[in-house]
Amino acid sequence: MIVDALSLQLGYNATLVTLGAMLLGMAAGVGGTFLFLRKRALVSDAISHATLPGVAMAFMLMVAFGGDGRNLVGLLAGAAASAAIGLLCVSWLSTRTRLAEDAAIGAVLSVFFGMGIVGLTVIQTMKSGQQAGLEGFLLGSTAGMLRSDALIIAVSAALTLALVMLLRRPLTLASFDPEYATASGQNVARTDLAMMGIVLAVTVVGLKIVGLILIVALLIIPPVTARFWTERTDHVVLISGFLGGVSAYIGAALSAALPDLPTGPIIVLVGFAIFLVSLLLAPQRGVLAAVLRHRKFQRRVHLRQGLLALAQGQPIYENLTLRLLRRAGWALPDGVPTEEGRGRAGKALLDEMRWQLIRRDPSFEAAAAHYDGLTPIERVLTPDQIAEIDSRIPAPQGVGA
Repeated sequence: MIVDALSLQLGYNATLVTLGAMLLGMAAGVGGTFLFLRKRALVSDAISHATLPGVAMAFMLMVAFGGDGRNLVGLLAGAAASAAIGLLCVSWLSTRTRLAEDAAIGAVLSVFFGMGIVGLTVIQTMKSGQQAGLEGFLLGSTAGMLRSDALIIAVSAALTLALVMLLRRPLTLASFDPEYATASGQNVARTDLAMMGIVLAVTVVGLKIVGLILIVALLIIPPVTARFWTERTDHVVLISGFLGGVSAYIGAALSAALPDLPTGPIIVLVGFAIFLVSLLLAPQRGVLAAVLRHRKFQRRVHLRQGLLALAQGQPIYENLTLRLLRRAGWALPDGVPTEEGRGRAGKALLDEMRWQLIRRDPSFEAAAAHYDGLTPIERVLTPDQIAEIDSRIPAPQGVGA
């Protein structure tokens, strides 16, 4: 069953929902990257919670005018309108008052969400709905989704993704270096407005699939995950879009194969699983890579200190140092240096004497900045400079047997 869902063999409607979710995930991943780079992730939380009163109001208005309160286009239009009002409130409070942006976001988020809950409570008392399935907008639900609804979501997500890719360059520049963007003539305020509009569009489109509470995770988890794999901004955008699409595709497919599992939480959990793998296994910024780098650095320090101890005829008490020296073939089990170990120890002592002279000589100030006790001096100075330093010191002392 799961294999059939992943290979899009569960029927036209399930396939449309899965592909629509994938497009939504790609748009959310790419759009969320710019929020992440601008350090404005909480804005998406305010936008998502501000959609709820619009959904409730749109339902009541459509019912009041004799229409179908469950019409997805009308519900999404109401969500977009209230989210836009919430975004304007956040902007006004953070720019026209002394409130910081996070405080403004908290105020708008709580007030609008409270209004939405009141609206849903009122709808429960109406003869036409008993909430009419609107609770699906909280956590997302594809159960019972009509083919027309799935098609609307898929097309809207595709258009949003196309808009994000069209504006990718100015959004990247404004997010990564707003000062340079302003100096180059770009209207950063307008670019920020476009970014907020994209986030609003992604949020509104994703309400039915992911829900207003979890859409924030779909906007933030993919770019945070992508950051583990690259240092380049353009690559973060592409990887984030890919990871968002994969998370939504797998999550929607699993939800289609296992109808008892809610779509939104499954998508978020798949995204978190990918984040966890990246956190642990990313080659440069992952936990495992950091542990390996630390152990490598620790071994280098112990070897360096052990060689200096051998060069000066001092006993070695640290078991790890002695074990590393023995493994390298530079010392015997009792701590006596081998022939190769004597040569290595003499070179280590000579380099230490060289560094001491370099750090005291103002003419080598730039080179002295590279001293860490581990960097080979040949990487910092030319042979002529090393010869000049060697002329100031006596020949290295022999290493005792």
